[in-house]
Amino acid sequence: MPADLPRLSRPLENRPRPGIVHLGLGAFFRAHGALYVEEAMRHSGGDWGIVGVSLVRPAQRDALAPQGFAYTAVELGPEGQSRRVVEIVRDVLVAREDPQAVLNAMSDASIRIVSLTVTEKGYCHEPSTGALNRSHPDIVNDLENPESPRSAPGFLVRALARRRQAGLRPFTVLCCDNLPDNGRMVRGVVLELAGLIDPALERWIAEEGAFPSTMVDRIVPATKEEDIERLASETGVLDLSPVMHEPFRQWVVEDDFVDGDRPDLEAVGVEIVKEVAPFEHMKLRCLNGTHSALAYLGYLAGHETIADTVADPVFAGFVRHLWAREIIPSLTPPEGVDLAAYAQALFDRYANPAIRHRTWQIAMDGSQKLPQRILGTISDNIEAGRPCDGLILAVAGWMRYVGGIDEKGAAIDVRDPLADRLRQLSESADGADAKVEALLSVREVFPAGLAADARFAGPLKEAYAALADEGARKCAAGVAG
Repeated sequence: MPADLPRLSRPLENRPRPGIVHLGLGAFFRAHGALYVEEAMRHSGGDWGIVGVSLVRPAQRDALAPQGFAYTAVELGPEGQSRRVVEIVRDVLVAREDPQAVLNAMSDASIRIVSLTVTEKGYCHEPSTGALNRSHPDIVNDLENPESPRSAPGFLVRALARRRQAGLRPFTVLCCDNLPDNGRMVRGVVLELAGLIDPALERWIAEEGAFPSTMVDRIVPATKEEDIERLASETGVLDLSPVMHEPFRQWVVEDDFVDGDRPDLEAVGVEIVKEVAPFEHMKLRCLNGTHSALAYLGYLAGHETIADTVADPVFAGFVRHLWAREIIPSLTPPEGVDLAAYAQALFDRYANPAIRHRTWQIAMDGSQKLPQRILGTISDNIEAGRPCDGLILAVAGWMRYVGGIDEKGAAIDVRDPLADRLRQLSESADGADAKVEALLSVREVFPAGLAADARFAGPLKEAYAALADEGARKCAAGVAG
């Protein structure tokens, strides 16, 4: 690390006042939503500065604070890169260190939006049903100690309670995570938790609050040490928390905000719509579903990144098969969208050699992602009599992956909330069929009806056995024909 270089630094004076608190200030939001908000203020004004919140670890705060919370966003295109310094973040708080500071920020009258990118697991819900997981340790804590929450839903509920007690309007809750009907899901979790604490609070949130659904899209690979070193060498300034992103971006937001109060997002390209579901289904199934399929099967086949995976003609044919035969037929496109052209654009994005999006990174938290990204499409296809052999192979790839051993016998560093349980289930079962049956018993992932459906379970056992015998690449080739 070039420690002798001056540190990136921007003064906090003359920054806009905060109007947004963002829970989960990771790379994705800083490379996506934060850029849109900063551009909207430049275009149309308003006080929409962002107070970021890290729910658990202080690393983001510690990296950004010496820089005046500024950071560099680096766009990586096939022909080169461009850079900009982003100054929309005003502060970063760490919830585990000082939950009251977070609640104070969220309860301030100047805050009109609380947005979130806490990943699927951060909502403490059951992915297969969307209901609150009341046995989750953080939810147990938040029910016993509502004044000192630990979970994202707990902070939302307690901050809304404070605003109600103070006679303030609620803030809009703006989920920016890749979840189907994410606004409705977060609303349900928040209302359920609020009702367990104070039914009157639940009614107030239901009547006065707003939870618009959104669809977000931009590939943001994890920042590596070599990225930081290369940026420092190019600029002569050390930034310890830059973000890397592709040129493409999309944000679709339902026009449902408390008192209509929001940045002028449509002025900078955000699609403000009445109904987000068609965009969301298109993206979750076409992009996120194939991303996960390529991640598990590509990793097992020895490919480090998505670009490496689709550079392999077998996996290029496999993902094109998924779109054409299994995913696009399950969708009703948004008005004016050509799904075949959308899929081709996705392939071009995947193949961008400047984006080193690791299959291992995308494979994280699969137990939370599979229901939304892949299982829903499989269910629809089974009921409609459409093929889904490629998607079933992807589920089998996930099952092989969470077993913790790759095709060469090396250990896999599985990162998943259920990792230990999944590996134990896999290891305790003898033979391919038994392993599949054991993993199908995990209700957080597989709904009982789908798990018991022979039209799914039978082909899944065959796919798992084929993966074990022949490997991911040969199996993918067989699907693509």
